[in-house]
Amino acid sequence: MISFRPMLDSEYPTYLDYFIPDYAIEISANYRFSDADALVQARREIAQDLPQGVKTPGNVLLCVINETDSSLIGYLWYRPDLAGHSVFISDFHILASQQGQGFAKQALNALETELSAKGFKQIKLRVAENNRRAKHVYDVAGFRVTGINMSKLIKPCGP
Repeated sequence: MISFRPMLDSEYPTYLDYFIPDYAIEISANYRFSDADALVQARREIAQDLPQGVKTPGNVLLCVINETDSSLIGYLWYRPDLAGHSVFISDFHILASQQGQGFAKQALNALETELSAKGFKQIKLRVAENNRRAKHVYDVAGFRVTGINMSKLIKPCGP
């Protein structure tokens, strides 16, 4: 069984140690930033999105727990939209050592049950085009593609 608990202030730096480099890789791969620029962008975005860390209003940061042994197996960050009765998953990660054991699907099922009990009706998310593993997990969990994000780098003007 999987459960969630609020992320502690003391756990937030460890979360960032995973999140920032991982997100920078996504930025670099999908937006054609250099590795260095992608790292700067990832740091900038997390500072803007979570200026108060785990206490940032409008954001829920959770630790995913394996109830069998009470171990931390991942992280979940979402933003509730109370008026829209939905949540947007900003980040969902099962630790590399815990992947391939069905925990992601179990966690998504547990999240759906928990959110439904709170009156939410929809879970939204964005998954990077090159993240085949995550796309598979979301497909199996019943998520459907609702659009496609696209981007283009603009060449600088000047001499």
